[in-house]
Formats: sequence, C-alpha cells, structure tokens
Amino acid sequence: MKVISISQLNHYVKSLLEQDRNIASVYIGGEISNFTNHYKSGHLYMSLKDENALVRAVMFRGAASKLTFTPENGMKVIVKARVSLYEKDGSYQLYIDSMQPDGVGALQIAFEQLKKKLAAEGLFDEAHKRPLVRYPRTVGVITSPTGAAVRDILNVLGRRYPLAKVLFAPVLVQGDGAPPQIVDAINRVNAIADVDVIIVGRGGGSLEELWAFNDERVARAVYASRVPVISAVGHETDFTICDFAADLRAPTPSAAAELAVPDTQALLQTLRAGADHCEQLIRRAIEREHHRLKVLSEKRCLRSPLFYVEERQMRLDMLTQALTNAAGKAVHRESQRLAADAAKLDALSPLKVLGRGYAIPYKDGEVLAGVHDAQAGDRLTIRLCDGELACTVEG
Repeated sequence: MKVISISQLNHYVKSLLEQDRNIASVYIGGEISNFTNHYKSGHLYMSLKDENALVRAVMFRGAASKLTFTPENGMKVIVKARVSLYEKDGSYQLYIDSMQPDGVGALQIAFEQLKKKLAAEGLFDEAHKRPLVRYPRTVGVITSPTGAAVRDILNVLGRRYPLAKVLFAPVLVQGDGAPPQIVDAINRVNAIADVDVIIVGRGGGSLEELWAFNDERVARAVYASRVPVISAVGHETDFTICDFAADLRAPTPSAAAELAVPDTQALLQTLRAGADHCEQLIRRAIEREHHRLKVLSEKRCLRSPLFYVEERQMRLDMLTQALTNAAGKAVHRESQRLAADAAKLDALSPLKVLGRGYAIPYKDGEVLAGVHDAQAGDRLTIRLCDGELACTVEG
C-alpha cells in the first residue's frame, strides 16, 4: 500500500484541474461577497456566489490594475478565469484574468472570445509588430470625414510635422457597413508606395458604437498591412480588437498623430543643442591642446637644448666610470680565483710528488700498478723529478 502526503495529494489534484481545458479559461457570472482589496500587494480577494453555491476567487495585481471600475460586495459580475487549487489549504478557487459588471452582455462575451481566438493565432504577438518610420513621407489617415477625430489628427500633423503629406481615406466608423469600408481603405492605402504609416481610428463611444473596430475582418486587415498601423479608437480607457492587432495603440486620435510624426520644433531644439554641444567640445579641445602646447614650450629641453645634451653626457660619463670600475673589480676577482685554483692544481701535480723522492715505473709506456706486472729481465723506465732511468728487472 502506497502512502502519500497531503502536499502530494493537493499537488496532484491541482495538476488535474490545470490540465482540464474545459476550466482553463471560463466565463462565470456571480455575485461578489467577502471582497477584500489588499492595497499593499494590489491583489483582490473575494468569493463569487449564486443562490446555491460559493467559490473563492483572487484577482492578482496585474489583472486588477486594468479594471475600469471598483468591485464591491453584492455586485454581479462576469469574470474570465481559470480554475485551480490553492495547495496550502486544499481549496479550489478561481484565478480571475478580467472582470466586467454583469449586464454588458453578448457583445463583451463576443469580444473576449474573438480576442482569445486571434491571440491564439498570433495576431497580437509582439514579434510581429514593426517600429514606426522616424521621418515619414506620407501619413495615411483612415477615419470618418465628419468626426472630430479627423480634425484633431490633421491639426496635430500640420503643427508637428508639416513636411509629411497626408493621404486621407474617408470611411464609415460605425454600423454594419463600416468594417468592409475600413478593410478596403487599409488595402488601398497599402497599395501606395510612399505611405510610411497608417492611422486608423475614431472618437470615443459606447461598446456598440466602437464595435466596427472589434470586427475580425478589420483585425486581419490591420495584421496583414505592409505599412505599420497605429490604432486610435475611442478614448484612453477604450480597448478594441484593432488596438491589439495594430503595431501601436494610441489612447486618442490626437495622440496617434503625435506618435506618427516627430515634432519639428523639438527636432530644431535638438539640432541646436547638438550644435552647441559640438561647439563646446571643439572649444574645450582647442583649449586643452593650447594648454598642452604651452606646457611643452616651457620645458627646459626646448628652451635650452644643450642642457638636455650635457645632462645626458654627464650621465653617460657616470655610467662609463661605473662600468670600468665594475669590470676592474671583476677582473681582479677572477685573477685571484685563478691563482687559487692554480695553487691547488700545483699542489696536486705528480711532479711535486716526484720531487719528494718518489718515482714512477713504466713498462712499455704503461705505468706499473704493482710488482706482479713485471718479470725478471723486463726493461723498465723509471721517471724521477729531474729525468728518467732505463733499468732491467733482476728479480
């Protein structure tokens, strides 16, 4: 029988829950109770209940920071969440990714479903988003010809960067006919070679009024555009599918125009500042080299060149004398060592031994080591200190 720990059990149950695709991302409606706003961490803790049941839930700071309203006890909401287990106390709970007050209805559900679908296909991937051209030649503007958005965009473009041309494509921005017109305008503007950026958008409105920019056809046209697209739909708190598919989202149409082009006044200021900085750097370099030249010109070797030569000559004489002295000492030292070695060799010389009365016998040019090396009648040569004797061995 295998015995497992409580931790192992909870971990296993949690893995089962997280592997179930049916509850990996679900929309759940319920009433908030036991609500706690953990201000230090930014996390929201609560329970969701209906007439017959209750489940614990948490909304972490990253998701909670995107809320446009403040949750309260008793509020009915629709949440998008995943189901998992909190291993520490063994209770399962909801991990909420987004929340809307109940009553938003089918449009919000459709929005979330389309968003999830297109995200899974990679339409919102950051790797696909392209940087904007820094100095665009032509800016394409796709919006309504009668709204305030087009006036705001044109005013900002003309004020900030009058060097850029504006290609305006008027479209409907609301109603059933809007999505096809927006898609067609995106395709037509893409066909013009010198367009470097496209602004697509409209002013603010309700979810229903902004719905044309939540259309799947518009999102796919924005994604497929060869020209970078800035989405400027509604106000800062409004988000549409077009925003996610675009290369850049602007909180307002005016902000989109500011993002699309640089500010000529700021460019001029930057150029002036750069010119001033270069002038300062050149001036400092000249001053630095002038100071260096002055220091060099005051050096003694330049003011009195012979002093430099004489100083080096004196040092050469000192080094020559030191070398001569060192060489003399080395010769004397080696002479003494040679004399000592010669005396030692002389003391060990065989001639010195012979001078004390010893003799060396030779037989046929070889030194006799003992009497057994000679026979009676052999002729020997005896070496003395002052000469040699020819002898015959008698016995």
